[in-house]
Amino acid sequence: MLDSAANARLAPLGISTAAQVHLNLSPAALVEEALRRNEGTLTDNGALMADTGAFTGRSPKDRFVVKDANTADNVWWGDINIPFETDKFDQLHQKMVKYLEDKEIYVRDAYAGANPDYELKLRVVNELAWHNLFCYNMFLRPTEGADTSWTPDFSIICAPGFEADPAVDGTRQKNFAILNFTKKMILIGGTGYAGEMKKGIFGVLNYLLPHEHNTLSMHCSANVGAAGDTAVFFGLSGTGKTTLSADPNRGLIGDDEHGWTPDKGIFNFEGGCYAKVIDLSQEKEPQIWDAIRFGSIVENTRFVEGTHTVDYANKSVTENTRTAYPIHYIDNAIEPSVADAPKNIFFLTADAFGVLPPISKLDKSHAMYHFMSGYTAKVAGTEMGITEPQTTFSACFGAVFLPLHPTKYAEMLGQKMDENPDVNVWLINTGWTGGSYGTGSRMKLSYTRAMITAALNGELTDVEFTKHPIFGVEVPVSVPGVPTEILDPRNTWSNSEEYDKTASSLAEKFVKNFGKYADYANEEILAGAPKAQVVAGA
Repeated sequence: MLDSAANARLAPLGISTAAQVHLNLSPAALVEEALRRNEGTLTDNGALMADTGAFTGRSPKDRFVVKDANTADNVWWGDINIPFETDKFDQLHQKMVKYLEDKEIYVRDAYAGANPDYELKLRVVNELAWHNLFCYNMFLRPTEGADTSWTPDFSIICAPGFEADPAVDGTRQKNFAILNFTKKMILIGGTGYAGEMKKGIFGVLNYLLPHEHNTLSMHCSANVGAAGDTAVFFGLSGTGKTTLSADPNRGLIGDDEHGWTPDKGIFNFEGGCYAKVIDLSQEKEPQIWDAIRFGSIVENTRFVEGTHTVDYANKSVTENTRTAYPIHYIDNAIEPSVADAPKNIFFLTADAFGVLPPISKLDKSHAMYHFMSGYTAKVAGTEMGITEPQTTFSACFGAVFLPLHPTKYAEMLGQKMDENPDVNVWLINTGWTGGSYGTGSRMKLSYTRAMITAALNGELTDVEFTKHPIFGVEVPVSVPGVPTEILDPRNTWSNSEEYDKTASSLAEKFVKNFGKYADYANEEILAGAPKAQVVAGA
């Protein structure tokens, strides 16, 4: 039998028996538990190193949403949100409860949403101690001594050792992550990848906030200057979102997930950071380096042979090695993680075709269109079989986390721009200049930083802009600290006709990708499309 505190928390989840319940343990106690259970090893700087098992990343094809009366007409069904039957969910739930009956379990009360008006009270049940430490780090922590015997707004049951029977349970494989918005519960099994819990709650907020609270949920990092000017950074992996938002002169609001409320403020969903550490160095990313200490977790990393020093260059397990730490491990983090509405929004793209300007300004139509496009490009060598640049489009810079149709989020962005007429939206190309990958060169980080700094400081307010003939974005003719000749990408190519041809080809890729949304997009969004047949030099 469970004691009264455990029973009050677990009975609503159907859990009435467990070998032992560990409730809201401290980080130090959870580290001890993880070591006792051989779930991890301490590194020489005190961080806990743990492996996630067979899955070293999320498994999007095994993520489901229960389809019922509440979600049938609201969720964007398809490859992103795969429907799951209510009775199959109930069946899996009961099986998981039965599986946990003879296990030690770790229970955590936490919440998501740094703005109290929008917080989501959470209860997490973990089979693994290190997973519970992950939840302590990543979700927001109640103040010490606070009464957390609350009725949760959402619960997670995560049991990596429990595997589904696809033929019986309705899953694709033995692993699964299933969101049930009616029962307010997430079931995760068969995978040890801790990020499934974090992104599961992100998916919940991406549904509830726009649908019920008129709040735009955003997959972005955010920081704030000394004058209170907020900036947000959207970008897919490899575009520089974490690097460019980490600014010692600005306070960190958060590195991944935020909401923009009707009363014009923004807030972080999380209480921590989940950063990639492949090839991490103290020189390049000192803030992350210094945050990896006792209480932090490093996932799927390996030691320098004969030591307990992490070898961050080691990719033998995965390139998706990560660290999870509470946000206050970053010196200039803002707590509580709330700020005013953004003054500047940056869309980061690593354009390997060398077509897009290194910085350009977007009006409302182009902002909504590029937001829905979520473009970047992979280069040769990043994945097997890629021999030339390939386009990558991910709606709203995070399609895999969107339960609603992308037009909902894009229209909300447009609404926010109307409500905040002083906000500037910038498209930043951190990719190639002077030609495509293989011919041109990568944009210098120092130039990109100078462009972002100029935008943040208002130094582009009175600068002359010219319209890009194909993409329609506004390109500044000068930026302090940046060579003028690199601002117009066509001028950086030795062969202008080749630029025109490549630019037209990329524009066609944009238009083709947007085809799947075109029937749902309004005229204002569609007006932001590039003109694929226009010659840039005409």
